[in-house]
This record gives sequence, C-alpha cells and structure tokens, in this order.
Amino acid sequence: MAEVDAEDFYDYQAARPMIEVDSHGVRSLTWPTTRIYVATPPLAPRDVILVHGTEPNMRWRRFTDELVGLTVELGADFVVTLGALLSDSPHTRPVPVSASTGDSGTARSLAIEPSQYEGPTGIVGVIAHHCVQRGITSVSLWAAVPHYVAQAPSPKASLALVHRIEDLLDIVVPLGDLIEQAHAWEVGVDELAAEDEDVADYVRHLEQARDTADLPEASGEAIAREFERYLRRRGPDSGG
Repeated sequence: MAEVDAEDFYDYQAARPMIEVDSHGVRSLTWPTTRIYVATPPLAPRDVILVHGTEPNMRWRRFTDELVGLTVELGADFVVTLGALLSDSPHTRPVPVSASTGDSGTARSLAIEPSQYEGPTGIVGVIAHHCVQRGITSVSLWAAVPHYVAQAPSPKASLALVHRIEDLLDIVVPLGDLIEQAHAWEVGVDELAAEDEDVADYVRHLEQARDTADLPEASGEAIAREFERYLRRRGPDSGG
C-alpha cells in the first residue's frame, strides 16, 4: 500500500540494489527500500500492517517520523518489532524468543519484561522508542539464534517468532511451508555438526545446559500455550 522514497534514506554503496533473473531469463533491478503492506489473517478481528525493508543508512529521525506517522494515520494501536540475536542456544531445541517493552504499563499488562537495555541500537529500537513516545503500545520480540549457525535465513527462528506473534496478538498466521523449512534447516545443521566431533560435543553440552534450565518450564504454562495455539489453528468451525 506504500513505499518510502529510497533516495532519501539509502546509501547505495552500503545497501546496493540487486539484479535478479527470472525463469524466463528476464532481468530486473530491485532497489533497497521499505514497503508497507496490509494483511488480514484468518479469523482475526482486525487487519495487520506489515513493514518490511532494509535498515536505512541516513536520516533516521525523518524515516522514523514518516513510518510512525503512517502507523498513526492507519489507526494502529499495537506495534510489534522483530529481531534476532546470537546466543548459546542449541539448534536442536525450540528457539527462545524474548519479549520486552520500553513502557512499564505495557510490561505489567502483558506480563513481559520491561527493557533494561542501555547502549547502541538499530532502527528497530528507534522505531519502538518513537512508538512509546507517541502513545502507541510497542513490544519487541527477539529470537535467540545459535551462534554457530548464524547465517541467514534461519527458518526455525522465523517460525518461533511467528508463534510468539500468534500468542501475543491472539491470531492465526498462515505458515506456508515454514514448518518444513525449519525441519530441513535443523536436519542440515545436524549433518554439519556430525562431521566435526568438537562441534558435536559442544552441541551436546548446550543441550544438557538448556534441558536443565528448562525443567520447570516443561509442564503447566508451556503445555497450556501449545494447546491454546492448537485450538486457534482448528478454528471455531472444527467441531471442538
């Protein structure tokens, strides 16, 4: 539905345009930019605005003003920003997703951690802060990607973020082939780890540490979350 003016925010020597060739041999040129879409998830009580793009290289204040201003124009009242960070999580276990907010009231109402971070931030952090300043509820979700397989994309991390969004917004997000991609990614990392005994030992050590830490989480609340997600996907007309 909208696109920012790339000429104002991107340095093309740092964020270069991409040439692509389709199956018919037709070449196209795609410039780095940020696009805004509107989607209607199945059974959702409201539309969802999607913002997808490359972090701008300059004029962050104007970029943020324009983006958040459009959010206000469209009547959005809840903004979720997404990111990933490297961690010592094993790839064989569910990807942890942390949630935080810069607003103490939102933290209390959603039972999530208020952000205590201090230091440099990216455009996602700037947008989240600006939303709070404008009175818009804002939550940041971060997937913990194993540092020994840091290459993008990480379908398993994407799937974990989608599941957390479903829980947070009480919606169902069509997954397409993301589950199969996540499984294939894990199998591929298993094969790579098996080729190096040191890596395999390290993964086993991470698994033991993670399993020990997650023992209290293995019942009650975690099971209830999975069951609620299952019921959402079945929908009201499934006979449940």
